Amino acid sequence: MPPKTENADLSGASFINTRLSSATFQDVNLSAAQFIDVNLSSARLEDINLTGTTIRNANCSHLTIEDACYEGMRIDGILVTDLLHLHRSQSS
Repeated sequence: MPPKTENADLSGASFINTRLSSATFQDVNLSAAQFIDVNLSSARLEDINLTGTTIRNANCSHLTIEDACYEGMRIDGILVTDLLHLHRSQSS
């Protein structure tokens, strides 16, 4: 049986060169956490709050975002809502 941590306060913990592949995080508070040189390939993020989050130097190839709020979201300084509006106006 895999190890299980429940109802724990690990605030300020550091995980260095740690393997967490196939781990499940449910009802977890990672606010203000820093992810540096992290591999999230094939990860599934569902019902998450990324308000105020900055993603830099990221490989977003084949990334899919579905059923999300894009209000104020920018890619390379361009509002995503403007990009979607332009795309939809050209598609119709």
